[in-house]
Amino acid sequence: MSQVNIEDVKMAIEKRTNKLEELQQKDGSWRMCFEGAILTDCFYIITFTSFGKETDTVEKLKLQLLKKQRDDGSWAAYPGERNGNLSATVLAYAALRFSGVSAKELRTAERYISTNGGINKAHFMIRFMLAVHGMIPWPHFLKFPMTALLVPTTFPINFFQFSSYARIHFVPMLLLLNKKFKRISIHSVQLEHLLFEDEWDDLTDARSPFRTITNEWSRLARLPARLHRAGYRYAEQYMQERTESDGTLYSYASATFFMIYAYMALGYEENNPKIQRALKGIHGLVNENCNGIHVENSTSTVWDTALLSYALQQAGAPVKQNMIQSANHYLLQRQHVQKADWQIHQSTVEPGGWGFSDTNTNHPDNDDTAAALRALTRQARHDFTVKRAWKKGSDYLLAMQNKDGGWAAFEKDTDWWVLGKLPIENAEDAAIDPSTADLTGRVMEFLGTYASLKKDHSSIKKAVRWLFKHQQLNGSWYGRWGVCYLYGTWAALTGLAAVGVNTTEKHVKRAVNWLKAVQHDDGGWGESCRSAEVGTYVDLPISTVVQTAWAVDALIASGEQDSKEVQQGISFLLSEPLLQTSIDYPTGIGLPGQFYIRYDSYPHIFPLLALSHYRIKAKS
Repeated sequence: MSQVNIEDVKMAIEKRTNKLEELQQKDGSWRMCFEGAILTDCFYIITFTSFGKETDTVEKLKLQLLKKQRDDGSWAAYPGERNGNLSATVLAYAALRFSGVSAKELRTAERYISTNGGINKAHFMIRFMLAVHGMIPWPHFLKFPMTALLVPTTFPINFFQFSSYARIHFVPMLLLLNKKFKRISIHSVQLEHLLFEDEWDDLTDARSPFRTITNEWSRLARLPARLHRAGYRYAEQYMQERTESDGTLYSYASATFFMIYAYMALGYEENNPKIQRALKGIHGLVNENCNGIHVENSTSTVWDTALLSYALQQAGAPVKQNMIQSANHYLLQRQHVQKADWQIHQSTVEPGGWGFSDTNTNHPDNDDTAAALRALTRQARHDFTVKRAWKKGSDYLLAMQNKDGGWAAFEKDTDWWVLGKLPIENAEDAAIDPSTADLTGRVMEFLGTYASLKKDHSSIKKAVRWLFKHQQLNGSWYGRWGVCYLYGTWAALTGLAAVGVNTTEKHVKRAVNWLKAVQHDDGGWGESCRSAEVGTYVDLPISTVVQTAWAVDALIASGEQDSKEVQQGISFLLSEPLLQTSIDYPTGIGLPGQFYIRYDSYPHIFPLLALSHYRIKAKS
């Protein structure tokens, strides 16, 4: 195949750069849609109907939800999902019924739920929301006494061994479970006829590795009442201390919904300022430009702005250009300055990370921290203030490396395997926060390229070993936060290249060969969200712009810029495919099987990076 015309590449880069300049906000950020599961839409419908608020928004969400129903009565978690998604269908059905849609109008959905196992097979977060509103009963048992929150972190079994993401949801949910709180209203509908068996008692299974923990917590349930009251006070304080300026809990809508009801279970009145501020914060996440209307689980403003500033600089935008200066100024304002829960597992490092959303001040993550640092690196070379922020961020990021050599999403060493075996949905994905190939690779890419840490550095040696150990037999790596093996392989290969691992190394060659083998005839790449559910690569019939960019960028980093596969991939990106599906297919993951993400920013970021890296290699 003939070489790609480099002038075409330059023109595409210029066109994409100009478009991004138009989209930038006055404060320097880019505010693009972060479209997740229908869970937040449905929770909004139920909650705001219950409170009698924002009825116009509720109606718009209802209409959008009805449009998404499939012919078999189901709702899906992602386009093309086989046989629909039971959890999504249960939640959509319940939200629509709660907001006044008749059972007759939803007969096909009811039939789908009945034939696929009933409400008891839906995700536990959904069952909690239905129980709160009296649509199904609470379980009769008490597995998690509030005293469990009081166990010191020095004890072998304590609450902070759960991931930060799990903790922020579990605290209000455990409070609700212990109180058996119900908010019965004129909107409540009984759905017990779709609850076929009680599966709340899963944790009593004697075969469960979690049985030891439940036995210990059963003993806690027998402690004096004053200690249980102290547990409730701790939960209340826990939520208050982690509420952001917009009223949201950790800036997650999903956690904030449960916090509202937890406050009510503690006796707060509806008009309490904390509840009203939380409702206002959730309403502030309504975005009418998300392929229609959608309640974002949080904004993705820091993530989008960091990646876009970096991509534009890779494309040739000078650091002194106003577009980059204002973006980086925004990022500097969002660097975290206070110690938070992460210090429990890493007490020796000072704050310096970044979070995901615009309002996030106390829940930094390693991916956003690395992304922000990439964007700030060039400016840090000649600006002392930026250099100081960059140094704090780099020190923080390096200190967050897990004992096993990899990096996790949020905190250090919150990966106790027993919690990952909890017999609840997504325990392995949410209850713990282990090292992953995508996080490890992306952090390595930053440290190798911009902090000059190479493969002979002790931390990098451990990270390289971790990646080699966790490579799949076919040569790919699994990515936890993107779809899926294409994402993980891109992150791993770019990370290995950045720290100086030779492109002829056998692990690199195996990964390169795998990427070439799964390329489509049109020159692109595409992977189904189903990969995350079945634990193996599942090809998507179409090529997506984002996944093609990942594959091309990984191959370029591995010295394959002149290969026919890269030439075909670049041609695909230059052709700007007319299929909207190629751009709109979700390529991010929140929870496998439940929560997939479509980032509006990704079709801007990653093709621009791949094209820019190709142009750089073509010059050399």
